[in-house]
Amino acid sequence: MKRQIITIDENKCNGCGSCVTGCPEGAIQMINGKARLINDLFCDGLGACIGECPVDAITIEVREAAPYNERLVMDNIIPHGTDTVKAHLKHLHEHNEKGFLTEAIEYLEEKGIEVPKYIEETQNSGCGGGCPGSASFSFKNTPSAPVNHGSGFSSVSQLQQWPVQLKLLNPEAPFFKEKDLDLLIAADCAPFAHGNFHEEFMKGKKVAMFCPKLDPYTDEYRDKLAHIFRDGDIKSVTIARMEVPCCGGIAMIVKQAMELSGRSIPVEEKIIKIK
Repeated sequence: MKRQIITIDENKCNGCGSCVTGCPEGAIQMINGKARLINDLFCDGLGACIGECPVDAITIEVREAAPYNERLVMDNIIPHGTDTVKAHLKHLHEHNEKGFLTEAIEYLEEKGIEVPKYIEETQNSGCGGGCPGSASFSFKNTPSAPVNHGSGFSSVSQLQQWPVQLKLLNPEAPFFKEKDLDLLIAADCAPFAHGNFHEEFMKGKKVAMFCPKLDPYTDEYRDKLAHIFRDGDIKSVTIARMEVPCCGGIAMIVKQAMELSGRSIPVEEKIIKIK
């Protein structure tokens, strides 16, 4: 997939090693007196190392690279001790990467490793640096309680995960690894135009939303969906889009992603009218 990732100018690099200690993910090592990016999987593309380089040898480019993998990063840094783990979590927090931050904390908890105090405070306080509402969660088998609207009508949210915006979704999120997954790919406007969107479209499905006209990430979305199709246990795909012509771009991106993934998953397209 195409994504942001660092590049190191070997001619400018003076071998000082500042970037090595400045990279919380351990993606950079000194090899033969020069800084080297050792694994695309470890580089989150946020550029913490750039501020540590005294000779401006590090920049960020957009190129084909393996998707960043938070769990591999955690495996890489945990042996270096609590301070390194804390620096990594703080790095994710300061860059508002709440999905990866939550994934890292969940991984520490799975391993029985205490989460550094700073992160526990910022996560629980709900203030002082970032919105907890952008963190990644799965709501499997825990739907919200019915809401009475005062006229005998009640509704239940069918949302099963967070976030839902494709730009924020991690293809390696655990909820994409569930067995026989039904995936809904929806236009941003669709839930506003359909009064029973949760019950008719979202029930029992994981959700990815985007706008093919306004979002300038077509290649990234195609590659991300291809990753989900290829590596997830996707049983079916439902497209829910508006009737306007520009919204047809969703079906095109899904088709390209499916071809790129090498899989053949049943796709059903539902078109919602403006009125």
